[in-house]
Amino acid sequence: MERKVSAEVPFLRHSRENGIKILTYNVHSCIGSDAKASPERIAEVIADCGADVVALQELDVGRRRTGAIDQARSIAIHLGMEMYFNPAIRIAEEQYGDAILTSLDMRLVKSAPLPSLAEQRGALWVEVEWNGRRIQIINTHLGLSRRDRSGQVSALLGPAWLGHPHCTSPRILLGDFNAVRSSLAYRQIAARLDDAWRSTGARPARTFPARLPLLRLDHIFVDRTIHVREIGVLQSRLARTASDHLPLFARLEFRAADARAAVDRTKAEREVLFGAEDAPAAETG
Repeated sequence: MERKVSAEVPFLRHSRENGIKILTYNVHSCIGSDAKASPERIAEVIADCGADVVALQELDVGRRRTGAIDQARSIAIHLGMEMYFNPAIRIAEEQYGDAILTSLDMRLVKSAPLPSLAEQRGALWVEVEWNGRRIQIINTHLGLSRRDRSGQVSALLGPAWLGHPHCTSPRILLGDFNAVRSSLAYRQIAARLDDAWRSTGARPARTFPARLPLLRLDHIFVDRTIHVREIGVLQSRLARTASDHLPLFARLEFRAADARAAVDRTKAEREVLFGAEDAPAAETG
């Protein structure tokens, strides 16, 4: 089941003239290099970035190993954001998975597992409204084996996710892909979407491990209606301590030619996609 949290503390400000800023961050159960679990520290790293939309992976909810707290809820409250959480793994009352946080208008579209032979993985799809545009955002955390990753990417590119008729431009796919540029999984996605780094021509920065990054495992992919204005990796001392991954962010703008995405859907169309206005229908796994 999805979870939604009402923001309690206003933490971030949005500068809509500068485009939407998104961030993906594998938080490693909020356990840092000092072996301490601290959702508050993760929230501080995110706040320093000032992101409008935050995609998180490896969150603990109700797990004894990290104090049985709801990490997704805790981070959302600290940031003054709402969130949806997708539990990739459930063991009794304990959950482990991914989330999307924002203080923008957001609707859950889909929260479901991905095909997995080893540890179960999943994905989370939301629609966020930004300056009259409805942006489709999918957050995921792929498996460790090549076979799992390839199957999971095939599912994400297929008719249930990015290929779904309701997954219209502009579209963003982001998360921890456990895949470098030369991998099959990366190449499968790059054939359909643009790597945000390559769109800018900037030299990509690595994200793992945080203390001495050697691999670029975390990615932001966008479709061609999106212009990447800025991209980078947070490399502060706090970021290098808070998790075993570094956060990747990008500031995005939307091309003028993408007029269709700027036109609001009629109420009837919205109800077909989401159900009634006060109770959006969402598919959950």
